[in-house]
Amino acid sequence: MAKQAIGMIECKGFVSLIEASDAALKSADVTMTGWEKIGSGLVTAFFTGDVAAVKAAVEAGADAAGQVGEVVAVQVIPRPHEDLSKLGSWIG
Repeated sequence: MAKQAIGMIECKGFVSLIEASDAALKSADVTMTGWEKIGSGLVTAFFTGDVAAVKAAVEAGADAAGQVGEVVAVQVIPRPHEDLSKLGSWIG
């Protein structure tokens, strides 16, 4: 089985994150593996799936969140190294 990608959307405010997550999950076949409160109002959602699906989901999520709030950062990591999973349970 091919390795999955990890996608992240970081927003200012929880409402923006909910909007981003909803749009991302509806736009592609991805799984939301978790979210983290970073601090100072920043929150980040994490998604996994195949590379194309994660890229589409993160793009759709960031667009949706940008309409209701502020998107701080977006990142997709294709085929992450297996040691990366030691950083947190949200990686999958």
